[in-house]
Amino acid sequence: MEFKRLRRLRQTKALRELFYETRLYSKEFIFPLFIDDGKNVFERMPQLDGIVKVSVDRLYEILDEIKKADIGGVILFGVTSQKDEMGSYATKDDGAVQQAIRKIKEYSEDILVFADVCLCEYTSHGHCGILQGNKIDNDKTIEVLSEIALSYAKAGADIICPSDMMDGRVAAIREKLDSHGFVYTPIIPYSAKFASSLYAPFRDVANSRPAFGDRKSYQMPYQNKREALREIEADILEGADAVIIKPALTSLDVIFVAKEKFNIPIIAYNVSGEYAMVKSAGKLGFLNEKEIMIEILTAIKRAGADAIITYHALEAAKILNRKEL
Repeated sequence: MEFKRLRRLRQTKALRELFYETRLYSKEFIFPLFIDDGKNVFERMPQLDGIVKVSVDRLYEILDEIKKADIGGVILFGVTSQKDEMGSYATKDDGAVQQAIRKIKEYSEDILVFADVCLCEYTSHGHCGILQGNKIDNDKTIEVLSEIALSYAKAGADIICPSDMMDGRVAAIREKLDSHGFVYTPIIPYSAKFASSLYAPFRDVANSRPAFGDRKSYQMPYQNKREALREIEADILEGADAVIIKPALTSLDVIFVAKEKFNIPIIAYNVSGEYAMVKSAGKLGFLNEKEIMIEILTAIKRAGADAIITYHALEAAKILNRKEL
């Protein structure tokens, strides 16, 4: 009986590595940073082991580590107690995120700064938009989001990332940026953002849990792949330069199909709950944390992601750059 001996190319480490179809590089990782509006803040987050919340005056303490890791960039999220119904603090030119953008670009022009644009961290009610009664006013919201985007662009953000899932926000932000001379500032929206329980640790750290109800009227049902593709296509038509899909692990099928269907770069967000599960399992001795981290990130890339937002970024970069595995 004749059969294929496919195992011939697996016999040694050198042979296996020669024929790897998917390879990870540290430059493909984007590291989330939580920027606190206080002073002298460098606080380790129990919900996200190894992740810190930092104020602008102590930002330099982590920038050296980010630079040495040789990762693709950072994405910034604001943490503040200065909340109101309109999320006014988000548009302030001297806000914590705006200050952080300027500080990072002063430190190194080589660190790409992705600025997350949303209202949930800044509104007293914790929703991602402006309320009309108990419902989100989509059109008023995108006006405010455009102002936030402009403020971040003025501060020096390299990339604007609206994460709110409002209809029409990419077109509105593109118009706002272009009309103020920021025609070369890319917009990379969260185009398929599913309503997921995997965001829970992030919401605790960012103090952004909704005060009532949930976000299912704007974030997507995780049951719907075709709808996700429609959202992605709509954002592309409005001017998106790339798209973000989250959560990564429960959206691998969407990442794969989007990669095949659309001629546009795709970023997958390996979210806080996915990170926390790996960390918890590693602490309990159920899994080898380093090995499963690299396996998960490789699977996300294999599905079609061109870059990955991940809390593992600094650790994974060290492993890859030292060739530990």
